[in-house]
Amino acid sequence: MIRRMLILVMLVAAPSAAQAQLYISGNDTGGMIPWSPESERVAFAAADAHCAGYGKLARVTSVYRQYGHYIGFECAFPRGYVIRESDFAIRTKG
Repeated sequence: MIRRMLILVMLVAAPSAAQAQLYISGNDTGGMIPWSPESERVAFAAADAHCAGYGKLARVTSVYRQYGHYIGFECAFPRGYVIRESDFAIRTKG
């Protein structure tokens, strides 16, 4: 009886212990996240974290809610950001 209870507890606890891994394919200009209901919940935060690594902000451009499709995002500098090079400065519209 105890053995059956332990097996039942292990079967119930196993799915909750598994964590889904979120795969982001991208670079400094943007990227894609494979769509699933679980990944859509954290996609905005994951895109922000990905773009923050390049000092940029994330903007989600597309969400196709079907398995096999992607959540697309782009990384861009904040409005009014000034890029300083040796002898010139580039200003973005803002």
